Amino acid sequence: MTRDLCVGFDLDMTLIDTVPGFRDVLRALGSELGVQFPIEEMTAVLGPPLDLILQPHLAQDAIQPAVDRFRALYPDHAIESVAAMAGAHDALAAVRRHGGRVVVVTGKYTPNAQLHVDHLALDVDHLEGKVWGVGKADVLRREGASIYVGDHVHDVEGALAAGILSVSVLTGGCTREELYDAGTHVVLDHLGEFPDWLDDYLGMRSPGRGSPQL
Repeated sequence: MTRDLCVGFDLDMTLIDTVPGFRDVLRALGSELGVQFPIEEMTAVLGPPLDLILQPHLAQDAIQPAVDRFRALYPDHAIESVAAMAGAHDALAAVRRHGGRVVVVTGKYTPNAQLHVDHLALDVDHLEGKVWGVGKADVLRREGASIYVGDHVHDVEGALAAGILSVSVLTGGCTREELYDAGTHVVLDHLGEFPDWLDDYLGMRSPGRGSPQL
């Protein structure tokens, strides 16, 4: 057991493949609004808050109503079609094997994020939604996280602002170079690599082994 281990995870494109659900909600929203969204472009790199994703495509005064309607449409269009990323459950189980806690810190609207967690039976101690970028740092510090796993450069910003280890996966559209340029400490191809990485990292922190140089 590792004393006081707490690992934070992003949700969209880190633990779950949100693209199919996001795509379907955008189609439904566009149909209601009479707007033809460039859906493939909008889902290429998910991560920023919804209002920023919609901003280039709607008048300023239409954005908040569209955000509210998107969130209302979401449960009927985006839960069943969204699967866990390969390795997601094993990654959470790896934290548990070391006696750790799991927190999910996401920019997603909290009730909709909770629907995903429940539907996919993700083993999570705490979920915090509607936080993005450096805003994630307050939650990570409050929960005592020492590692934050994400897929986007803004996830890296949150980890660095919290003063903790940033681990990135290449499942969200950001390149290895972009993630390293943002300051991440570790890049994994996917969450399937996380359990072995965590074992190695915690082994390096064991008495007599020292700590990795970050």
